[in-house]
Amino acid sequence: MTEIWSALSSEILRTPRTVDEAVDRLLLIMNDTERHAVACAEEDELVEFHFCLGVALRNAFGLHNPGSELAAACGTDIHPDGASGLIIRALWERLQDNA
Repeated sequence: MTEIWSALSSEILRTPRTVDEAVDRLLLIMNDTERHAVACAEEDELVEFHFCLGVALRNAFGLHNPGSELAAACGTDIHPDGASGLIIRALWERLQDNA
């Protein structure tokens, strides 16, 4: 059992390299209330997550770091704010698919 926790812990601590990995990670760490808030938002309301979830993504996932694989996966020359927006949108889309 400790091997499973050890593997899960190292997975959660590793910085995601792709948008799909970032969404997977968010789904692991967000609680039901947070997932529900994103899932229930209208597409044009996703910008409201910019200063809460977006800041957390930019900081925790290193989107400001030069050479960030995740930032590169979001698109070339994309600003960290845009990258976090893209990840939030992907999270929202995944939650819509699961609804």
